[in-house]
Amino acid sequence: MRRIDELHLEAPFFGSRKIAAQRHREGEPVGRRHVRTMMRKMGIRTLCRRPRTSIPARGATIYPYLLENVAIERPNQVWASDLTYLRMAHRFLYLMAILDIASRKVLAWRPSNTMSAEFCVEALEEALRRFGAPEIFNTDQGSQFTSEDWLAPLKARGVAISMDGKGCWIDNVFVERLCRSVKSQDVHLHAYAAGSKARQSLIKYFAFYNGRRVHESLGMPRPMRCTSAGSPQPRRWQRDGNAARSFSPPFGRCDCAAWEGD
Repeated sequence: MRRIDELHLEAPFFGSRKIAAQRHREGEPVGRRHVRTMMRKMGIRTLCRRPRTSIPARGATIYPYLLENVAIERPNQVWASDLTYLRMAHRFLYLMAILDIASRKVLAWRPSNTMSAEFCVEALEEALRRFGAPEIFNTDQGSQFTSEDWLAPLKARGVAISMDGKGCWIDNVFVERLCRSVKSQDVHLHAYAAGSKARQSLIKYFAFYNGRRVHESLGMPRPMRCTSAGSPQPRRWQRDGNAARSFSPPFGRCDCAAWEGD
């Protein structure tokens, strides 16, 4: 137990498996289960990402996934949203963003230090107010997106509600990529110590993402002004049994002139 405590102080991200492996290297063969039991007795927990952001609310209605083999050709056809966990220097935030799939434009976003549905609904109402209603809105099965507070504005506007399959992160792959970009291109580069600093930086990043960043899969146009040169090549979403989804050739330029100069 003394050595486990020393290893935990040296490498707090080591779990029972790595601590057991280290003890093997040091000449003391000990099993992972025994290490785990000792860690529990000592009150030691591995420093790692723990929050899960996709837990359905108890008794919530789960809607079917509607994007299989759907050609996404125009703005406001399909919106998608996700909630991700942002680790900062001494604390954390949750970030929720709404993305238009055809143009990759971030329509609204909100940070929060809690996982309540309130800040998600605020972002949804902002997006609906500024851009109208989409034909389909796709999310995961998280409790924020299965709550009636979230679903009511969509139902009132006749939006078709779509939800990912359980464990099928690739159903919402474009928002997953957005979350990865936010972390790798902004949050992880600065390790903000305060939520206010993170919010200020996210404002700048999303302005860059919408106004200046180019997207290879769209033929390099910016999300905010994505004009077409010829007919778009729609992306089709396909499900191949239990295998990963496969996609058709890259999405062509889409006509987003309605958002030009927004």
